[in-house]
Amino acid sequence: MATVLYHVGRVAFRWRWFVTLLWVAVLVVAGFAASKAPEASDGGFTMPGIESQKAFDLLEERFPGTAADGASARIVFVAPGGEKVTAGANKAAVEKLVDEAAAGSQVASAVDPFQAKTVSADRTTAYATVTFKAKASDLSDGSKAHLEHAIDAARDAGLTVEVGGDALATQPSAGGSAEAIGIAVAAVVLLITFGSLAAAGLPLLTAILGVAVSMTGILALSETFGLSSTTGTLATMLGLACGIDYALFVVSRYREERGKGHAPREAAGLAAGTAGSAVVFAGLTVVIALAGLSVVGVPMLTKMGLAAAGAVLIGVLISLTLVPALLGFWPNAVLSRGMRRDSKRFRRKQRKLDNGGSRWAKAVVRHPLPVLLLGVVGLGAVAVPVTGLQLGMPGDEAKSTSTTERRAYDDLAKGFGPGFNGPLTIVVDAKGATDPEAAVSVVRKDIAHTDGVVSVSAARFNDAGDTAVFSATPSTAPTDKKTMDLVNEIRDERSGIEDRASGASFEVTGTTALNIDVAEKVQSALVPYLVVVVGLAIVLLLLVFRSLLVPLKAAGGFLLSVLAALGAVVLVFQQGHGADLLGVETTGPIMSMMPIFLVGIVFGLAMDYEVFLVSRMRESYVHGESAEQAVVSGFRHSARVVVAAALIMMAVFSGFIGAGESMIKMIGFGLAIAVLFDAFVVRMAIVPAVLSLLGDKAWYLPRWLDRVLPDIDVEGERLSRKVPAPARVVDQHEHEHEAGTTVTEPVPLRS
Repeated sequence: MATVLYHVGRVAFRWRWFVTLLWVAVLVVAGFAASKAPEASDGGFTMPGIESQKAFDLLEERFPGTAADGASARIVFVAPGGEKVTAGANKAAVEKLVDEAAAGSQVASAVDPFQAKTVSADRTTAYATVTFKAKASDLSDGSKAHLEHAIDAARDAGLTVEVGGDALATQPSAGGSAEAIGIAVAAVVLLITFGSLAAAGLPLLTAILGVAVSMTGILALSETFGLSSTTGTLATMLGLACGIDYALFVVSRYREERGKGHAPREAAGLAAGTAGSAVVFAGLTVVIALAGLSVVGVPMLTKMGLAAAGAVLIGVLISLTLVPALLGFWPNAVLSRGMRRDSKRFRRKQRKLDNGGSRWAKAVVRHPLPVLLLGVVGLGAVAVPVTGLQLGMPGDEAKSTSTTERRAYDDLAKGFGPGFNGPLTIVVDAKGATDPEAAVSVVRKDIAHTDGVVSVSAARFNDAGDTAVFSATPSTAPTDKKTMDLVNEIRDERSGIEDRASGASFEVTGTTALNIDVAEKVQSALVPYLVVVVGLAIVLLLLVFRSLLVPLKAAGGFLLSVLAALGAVVLVFQQGHGADLLGVETTGPIMSMMPIFLVGIVFGLAMDYEVFLVSRMRESYVHGESAEQAVVSGFRHSARVVVAAALIMMAVFSGFIGAGESMIKMIGFGLAIAVLFDAFVVRMAIVPAVLSLLGDKAWYLPRWLDRVLPDIDVEGERLSRKVPAPARVVDQHEHEHEAGTTVTEPVPLRS
């Protein structure tokens, strides 16, 4: 592996114009394809294999046309204090709004609340439903303005008017400045780390190019693979973070090899062969984790995972090819001015100087047990809230109170009861019943008498008369645990109800039931997902480190950090501690997809740090150092760059906390806190403590297994034997070196 990548780095350095133009051409072709590709159709959210989805499918089959995807607006009217919405002037204002809304060019229907009897029992609240012929994304500005003008007129009449639904929904900010914030912080971190503008700018440039290629590719393939606009969010987040980090490690190793006296082209090859090997396997762990999201069985999750995996792969390829190519254009620019001034002094300092990483490692090695206990107990304490984890899919109630959708939700809950915003849809299949109407009546009455059901609507039959649908309104809010218990209770009583219904069967669906089913499916898929991903990664790390205990220790550390991160998410987003600081106005259940996202992404990132840090320890150990000294040497060479990589990851992810969409905000916080825990507690404290306690046993591998496993030589042991020692004179410009001109003036280097 190291030898192959060594040659790749040298070739990329030598043929820098060709490699650079090739990547530019890839970007141009992908951009052109994206500009010509049709806009992806939004297939909606589907979850195969759950009852709610089966009921939706049955509705589409038996009630053709009812699942129209036209936009809708639920307009909520609240009368001024002490008045009734049915009073003369108020009623006239409501009816006027409905009439004006119905006259819209794209409006399919507008239902008067007084005719539809959608007025609260105390007559203070009412709502009208306006449906459109077009989807929300296809509504013209004129149609929206027409409806908004009618709403403003009703407000001028003294009514409080709020709007739910998707027709006029407030579009959440996707954290438009998230990427810019992350890039700005990354630039500062890189500048501090390298002390060179060129060295700081190169990883940023290549990462941005990688993200551009990834996103244009996603847009170009969106229609073919049914990718939605949200699919690229995760790809952007991970492509940017991983792209910067992978380039960072290659540039850092290049500077190190230049400091040892190697010529620029040789240093580029060595950087690609050593740091590049770690990049390849770190990238593979991320890809395994992301591709493994397909195990969950959620199409949207699978698409997001595969798109993000593609972005990470592009980041790996760019770091192995384009980074060495760009180094070929400016072989000395990435070196700090001090490094360029005095090469001999730099090499002396390289041999003698203890840096912050080695000093920290020595402190841990001297007191491994207290450090280990403190780290494990600390993360364990943060992980405790996971025991109260409640999954769900928050809706309008999770939005800011500054949005009209949230205020409409609150007004409906106040006027019609908390369960009104999450009715259960009961689909009755009476095809096998001798008397379908009687069978449906039995089902309807039994569900109406279930504790926790406030009311049921009249049943509506399809044209064939063999299927009916009605709504059951719970007494509790959609995200309340009692609502979940109610859904489960109705399903548990299904066999008895169906027996009394004589041949009819029913299923419970609706948004509330769907969210409950999704949460349960995700929870049941979490353990198989962990087994698959962790199992494959352990095998991969076994190949990298040729050790039994190091991969197991890596997996255990990951589990500890991801549980602590989930605990922090529960603490903030579910329990509300510190929620105000992050702009979280409403707490509630954690989004169902969040644990799977967090586990998959954090596992890949955790293995990044493991590979980058421990591979240097393994390299030192293989080259003859003692187990404890290898830990110190690994930190001397890698700690600074791993810390920089972690800070960059945190900066990129933290930028998404400012997003308006709650799921993106939650993912950004979860990933940022997970990187904090994993990089600075697990990898920087627990890992050296464990390796110090294990000593030589950490690197033990049975002989039979050693013979079976292929030797991929990530540490570059063969490479170090093959590559000659650095010359005393370092070429000033690789162009002159390749032309055969001997440079008599050395390029002095200094750290």
